[in-house]
Amino acid sequence: MIEITLWSLAVVLVLIGIAGVILPALPGTPFVFLGLLVAAYIENFSRIGWPTLTILGVLTLIATAVDFFAASVGAKRVGASPKAVAGASLGAVIGIFFGLPGLFFGPFVGAVIGEYKSRPDIIHAGKAGLGTWLGILLGIALKIALVFTMLGVFLLAYFM
Repeated sequence: MIEITLWSLAVVLVLIGIAGVILPALPGTPFVFLGLLVAAYIENFSRIGWPTLTILGVLTLIATAVDFFAASVGAKRVGASPKAVAGASLGAVIGIFFGLPGLFFGPFVGAVIGEYKSRPDIIHAGKAGLGTWLGILLGIALKIALVFTMLGVFLLAYFM
């Protein structure tokens, strides 16, 4: 019975992690790693050993770094202020309450508002919003790729 409970926990953690890659309030990749770690523990680390867990840990660190740097890189490319990045983050969190459109447009609107407060030029604020928003979208795409790479590495090690 405990094994079923642990497998259920592992699956739930991975699913929450996958959702967290897209949702801004959840640390998605660490949840995926934790779920895979629980799954490795269930087998007493016999199928998934420390070399595989080290690879998964490195991929988790890379995805976490992508999370922190993607928006700021996009913002810096268009000369956005730190307020644009903060606005994008706030817009992403508020956007959760407005469903998929909010998740999609919230960061852009937040970045535009943040940049406009820093420098009241609507054209510049729009460019800053677009650059920040594109950075966030690129970051999400990279994190999705890294999470599925993690799952692939895990499954390959588990079944080999």
